[in-house]
Amino acid sequence: MKSGKKIYQLIKDLWPINRSLTGNGNRETLSKLKKINPKLIKYEVPSGKKVFDWKIPLEWNVKKAFLKDIYTKKIILDFTDNNLHLMGYSIPISKVFHFDEIKKRLNFLKNQPNAIPYTTSYYKKDWGFNISYNKFKKLNKKSRYLVHIDTELKKGSMSFGEILIKGRSKKEILISTYICHPSMANNELSGPALSIYLSKWLSLRKKRNNYTYRFLYIPETIGSINFLSSKINKIKENVKGVINLTCVGDNRATCVLPSKYGNTFLDKLVLKYLKKKKIKFKKYNWKDRGSDERQYMSALVNLPTISIMSSKYHTYKEYHTSQDDLKFVNIKGLDKNFKIHKEIIELIEKLKFPKTSIYCEPNLGKRQLYPTKSIFSRIKDNSKKKSKDLLSFLSFSDGNNSLEDISEYNNHSLNYTKKIHKLLKRNNLIEK
Repeated sequence: MKSGKKIYQLIKDLWPINRSLTGNGNRETLSKLKKINPKLIKYEVPSGKKVFDWKIPLEWNVKKAFLKDIYTKKIILDFTDNNLHLMGYSIPISKVFHFDEIKKRLNFLKNQPNAIPYTTSYYKKDWGFNISYNKFKKLNKKSRYLVHIDTELKKGSMSFGEILIKGRSKKEILISTYICHPSMANNELSGPALSIYLSKWLSLRKKRNNYTYRFLYIPETIGSINFLSSKINKIKENVKGVINLTCVGDNRATCVLPSKYGNTFLDKLVLKYLKKKKIKFKKYNWKDRGSDERQYMSALVNLPTISIMSSKYHTYKEYHTSQDDLKFVNIKGLDKNFKIHKEIIELIEKLKFPKTSIYCEPNLGKRQLYPTKSIFSRIKDNSKKKSKDLLSFLSFSDGNNSLEDISEYNNHSLNYTKKIHKLLKRNNLIEK
């Protein structure tokens, strides 16, 4: 439970900070993550910058926000008590309203009367508060209420963090998580907290990694779009796969959101691993998407992306409410998910993706790998069979198929496939 305890403690440390798409809370969060792994580099992207079909939003910071009954002088809602009380990206306002005027600005959940919902208005100027339904029912309908929201929307920047751990190959595994939600433990904080300790483990491995690993700490959606827009062709060339880290904090379940088509090397590796470890899991599909896999697997990007979660977003009643709290996540769940992701990376490290070094079929004859005399015979010829196996191997060696994939496609054992791989490498028919 050692890793789980550290991750949980970090979640507690990050819990009070107000985060959004932009703002000082995100910077503070990144600074705390950097203390765990000093390799983290912080970046700022200016407001208004065009990223594909989007623009980086104005920077938003909160100084003060409360709702006050002016007759009783009682504070009904206060941002300092719970940062979920204020709708994200609320514009500044200070004005007195009648109950009938204010009630449309108060968001609540009738089916979860004790929960404070999480709401935002990122791209339309608006304001509002979030309140539990039980508290809403107690409001005096004859009273008047002071709305005081002291926020700042300005041309600033969007913050994000990145850790690059170089391996023997330039081919990358991207591990992405988001830092754009306020105080919610499973949906928000479990991802970056687990990710930073995963990056620290990878940084300190004595054995040099075969692959390069890039860890991203970004605002959801706009952060991944910004990252992809910065160098899309290079990213598509180098990134072999993406692990989107979210909702890894509880111990209720294990859920898998596979890639769009469910047939990438990551899909096969993860599902095989979970079955081998006898971990019961629920498998979702592309229509159940809801995080940054939407960008990493969008039609013109199509990076193999997978998420291994505990309770998946949108599926548990505490999601996007104040009840996704420090009691919802636990050390056992965090430790389990840290182990799963660590062991998945160890399996990725063993993967090889052979790529042929020659266009079309190579001349095996001049390398003594194919019979030079061509005589049709129904008698079994082992040399011809072996040559055919070599060519079959090469036909799948496009850099996208692993040795495991090629062995399945050719209906060969993995050991036999590895022997063919070594033989072709010795003859310089596979890129090093």
